[in-house]
Amino acid sequence: MNPYEVLGISENATEEEIKTAYRELVKKYHPDKYQNNPLSELAEEKLREVNKAYEMLQSKGGSSSFVDFQEIRMNIDRNNLIQAEQLLNKASVRNAEWYFLSGMLSYKKGWYDDAINKVQQAVNMDPNNYEYRDAFNRMKSMGHGYQGYASNYRQSSNSDAFCQALQCYLCLDCCCDCI
Repeated sequence: MNPYEVLGISENATEEEIKTAYRELVKKYHPDKYQNNPLSELAEEKLREVNKAYEMLQSKGGSSSFVDFQEIRMNIDRNNLIQAEQLLNKASVRNAEWYFLSGMLSYKKGWYDDAINKVQQAVNMDPNNYEYRDAFNRMKSMGHGYQGYASNYRQSSNSDAFCQALQCYLCLDCCCDCI
């Protein structure tokens, strides 16, 4: 049984969304609504299922286990990276949104390879998400730009000769007062 399906919510639902869905379903299937009704047994069964789903989500560690991805986004945007990382580490569900936000956190920390790998994982899990694809493409294109710049810099022998001459000049200047 998938508790998210039973409650009719997505796996990245906030704690408040979970509580709201639970309350609505309890009202819908409450036994008082089905007194003297042939559907009372079915409503009872549905209510047990809803209660079990809610308990399953609560048993993942209580309210602290719920991950508010919007709060993580805000922490990343505010450069509160420690708080964002703590919230991500609490998550028991590793869905596309988790990988995306984890990748963005890595990017903010300057861990570009890890960021690209995680955002790529998010794209693989949810290929129709424009935000994930756009971020991935931007990261990849920035990486290629730096690679091209670095490789062009290394290939330039004139700049190497100039650097070597400058180093010799600085060494001579430090060693003797003749220059």
